[in-house]
Amino acid sequence: MNKIIQITSGRGPLECQWVVAKVLKVFLEEAKNNRIEYEIIHRENGDENLTLKSVTLLLKSKNIKEFLENWLGSICWSGKSTFRKLHKRSNWFIGIFELEGLAKIEFNEKEIRFQTTRSQGSGGQNVNKVETAVRATYPKTGQSVFVQDSRSQLENKKLSIIRLKEKVLEFHIQQLEKQMQETWNNHLNVQRGNPVRTFSGTDFKKNYQERSFKKQRNQLKNELKNYKNDLN
Repeated sequence: MNKIIQITSGRGPLECQWVVAKVLKVFLEEAKNNRIEYEIIHRENGDENLTLKSVTLLLKSKNIKEFLENWLGSICWSGKSTFRKLHKRSNWFIGIFELEGLAKIEFNEKEIRFQTTRSQGSGGQNVNKVETAVRATYPKTGQSVFVQDSRSQLENKKLSIIRLKEKVLEFHIQQLEKQMQETWNNHLNVQRGNPVRTFSGTDFKKNYQERSFKKQRNQLKNELKNYKNDLN
């Protein structure tokens, strides 16, 4: 099963961009521990070093659904801004959303359609009498390139494959970015009061829920101890 997810600061400030970079590191560590294959297919750098506005990942695994249940939604970091020392805000939110309905384009060179023609010079005159220029088209997206750099048809064909692949992937990224924006617009009102994950401090510690269970266990031990004393 494959899924494309987006970790985004949305319209959040620089602090949120910092949180995106930190969350990405934790996310990838957990993905590795759960044997989930991943590929970063797009990232948008933040306004400062070591920050990210957004990152888009392709995940591959049979257990993706269970893994994402603990990640999809709003993520909260609780701490003082390292960029604005006097800022009073202490809770910063980002979002992790699934991009649905858009599969990763697999570029297959065998599907390229080639058309040869004579190379054209300035003014449209033919440079040579043999068909060395190459037009390559990818039917799935309709993208095409025209290459006449070399006098060799084979060399032009090789260049056309490289350039067409770049163009198709660029088209795919543009489609992703468009959907990212639409996704974020649909999640502007994130439920900030109920984040799926919470982190704290500049060292980005996880606030595990297990801490409350430890407190409960100690309380139960004390109650059991008092109960035994009452029996005696």
